[in-house]
Amino acid sequence: GLPNVGKSTLFNALTETQGAEAANYPFCTIEPNTGIVEVPDTRLGVLTKINESVKTVPTTLEFVDVAGLVKGASDGEGLGNQFLATIRQCDAIVHVVRCFEDENVIHVDGSVDPVRDAELINLELALADLAQVDKRMQRVKKERKADSKEGQALEKLAAVLNNNEPARNAELDEEEELEIKSLGLLTRKKMIYAANVADSDLATGNAMSTLLEE
Repeated sequence: GLPNVGKSTLFNALTETQGAEAANYPFCTIEPNTGIVEVPDTRLGVLTKINESVKTVPTTLEFVDVAGLVKGASDGEGLGNQFLATIRQCDAIVHVVRCFEDENVIHVDGSVDPVRDAELINLELALADLAQVDKRMQRVKKERKADSKEGQALEKLAAVLNNNEPARNAELDEEEELEIKSLGLLTRKKMIYAANVADSDLATGNAMSTLLEE
């Protein structure tokens, strides 16, 4: 998400730590923060008893808190390049969007508009993906492999991205998917939108979170 939308606060809540500094100014987070959390599962205790296990190892999730994204990040603005390189290695993205008004909390664009903010982030991710696809396609063509599975997959991805759609909308078969996996395309990853609302709106949401949902 953008700077100052609550990414580090959410990270601290999910990891039950204060490992990420949360402050009221852009780019408070520079270096990525990492936290590993055990996934609670009541079935695990039952299985431990049945199998008389000596040791029980729960499944874990690794969360990474990164710097905020700004307009032009795909071209290296702000901490864009570092941000994008970090999240390319993740399996899924939690996109935090500010859905509350508070004159004491700075917004990098001067006003709160969750739909605009979400579209800005998604555009930057798509532009970064398109640059990745174009760069790889040039190399594939140079190596005379345009008709390969990878070449076909890249053509499909380029068509979707040039149509202002996320890479996840491209229909690839299993072999094509494997060929482009190493690119770590951002808009092909699963994305969860987290609307950051005021405490009083936690139960029901508000008008801004409704717009985001739509």
